[in-house]
Amino acid sequence: MVFVKSLMAAYQKVDLELRAYLKPHGITIQQYNVLKILKGAHKPLSTSVIRERMLEPMADSSRLVERLCSKGWVERNACSGDRRLVDVTISSAGLSFLERIPNMDEVLNKLFLKITDKEAATLNKLLNKIRK
Repeated sequence: MVFVKSLMAAYQKVDLELRAYLKPHGITIQQYNVLKILKGAHKPLSTSVIRERMLEPMADSSRLVERLCSKGWVERNACSGDRRLVDVTISSAGLSFLERIPNMDEVLNKLFLKITDKEAATLNKLLNKIRK
């Protein structure tokens, strides 16, 4: 299973590049992921829904939301239907922050320049097999 070592090495390379890209902006990959989820939702989401949509669903979404809230990038409100839940929305400061930093797609595109569209489609198909 030599491919496992290659797969893990590729993951580590991508992870390292993304962390290095986001570090000067004062945000982690997980925090960035939460902001993008909230931006795309166009409505308040509970921390459990955020966790389900995250790239790393084992991440502590409550802690991530707390850190983003302390930075002023998200807002928390008690859920009207269930007071035990918290609705989270991206704030105008969070939206502004996302607009100020260049899109991570540029970093990813640079990493994958050597892969043709056909190879990318094949890789995606193979990775989907692993995930299912």
